[in-house]
Amino acid sequence: MTDIEKNANAITLLKKDHQKVKQAFAKYEDLGPHAYVGKKKLANEICAELTLHTQLEEEILYPAFRENLSDEKALVNEAKVEHDSAKVLIKEIQQMEADEELFDAKVKVLSEYIDHHVKEEENEMFPLMQKSDVDLVLLGEKLTQRKQQLNKT
Repeated sequence: MTDIEKNANAITLLKKDHQKVKQAFAKYEDLGPHAYVGKKKLANEICAELTLHTQLEEEILYPAFRENLSDEKALVNEAKVEHDSAKVLIKEIQQMEADEELFDAKVKVLSEYIDHHVKEEENEMFPLMQKSDVDLVLLGEKLTQRKQQLNKT
């Protein structure tokens, strides 16, 4: 764990994850139409990253949001439904081969889902959390510790 990760707040860490996935989707788009091996490998990396990220948010971020911003629970409910939709696509992508007809389309739609979801989190949820009493540094520590645990399994 780097010093930055040790002292980073939850929002900084999650935004870093968001940026990493956004860059991976952009890389995917840059691959040629017949780069099946590269597409499958990159799609699997994106799916693994998103699976980990959604688990962290659902276990740590969303409960803290609900507890401290109970008047805004519709936002976290919507975010959870968006996660559920993404998980369906992730599972489908993981079970497909890159040369199947709908593979690129599923990755594209997943990218669009995630882009929408990230904008809502960063423009709506995160500013509310920053204004609340949530200890974002402590939350960041919890996210980092849990991420390390999950990466070991």
